[in-house]
Amino acid sequence: MSEFSLVAVFIVGLLGGVHCLGMCGSIVGVFTSQVPKDTARWPFHLAYSSGRIASYALAGALVGAIGQAGLLLRDAAPVQHLLFALSSLMLVVLGTYLAGIWGAVRRLERLGGGLWKLLQPWTTRLLPVNTVPRALGLGALWGWLPCGLVYSVLLTALASGSAPQGALIMLAFGLGTLPNLLAIGLFWESIKGWVQSPRVRLAAGMLVATFGVYGLFKVGYTFAVHGWAGACHVAA
Repeated sequence: MSEFSLVAVFIVGLLGGVHCLGMCGSIVGVFTSQVPKDTARWPFHLAYSSGRIASYALAGALVGAIGQAGLLLRDAAPVQHLLFALSSLMLVVLGTYLAGIWGAVRRLERLGGGLWKLLQPWTTRLLPVNTVPRALGLGALWGWLPCGLVYSVLLTALASGSAPQGALIMLAFGLGTLPNLLAIGLFWESIKGWVQSPRVRLAAGMLVATFGVYGLFKVGYTFAVHGWAGACHVAA
């Protein structure tokens, strides 16, 4: 997986602040209200996000391993290039979402409803959130909340064809989301104008989409030069 993908998914996380506000703003508000009075809030919010990002990395490793299993067929077909093409296509889709052009990402949120129903009852066992370890555990469960943005990046992790690379991709995405979700809990009012700026979102979206278009061009060029049979022996 190229460094372009890591940069792109970091930008997706960083500029997905409006989506994060809609999906997680109320959750962060509830978490904040449960922090004991006269206690610093930032350790709790950092623990929430640390648990959440750890769950993202675990999910990335799992889907990356699935992609790696698919690569075992690369002698029969250029599976690696097909996965790379899928990754690049998802970057284009995420770019259009960030730019406010196409909201198809939100439709993916229905896919995780079943898993969340199994995990949600465990969240009540960690309430009230009056200690940092409880916040860490609740954040780890929060990481599995159905989110179209997360699922889209997971497809990129799947396309990496590697458990470590899949974890790294989701870690980069999670770190990109960190400033926004910390800001929502601590000082969202002071930075929301920048995150919600149409110009910033358009520029970031077009940058991410450009990474995806570059990847698709690279795959297309490989097939044009080496053909279907030869592409599987050329590194993506």
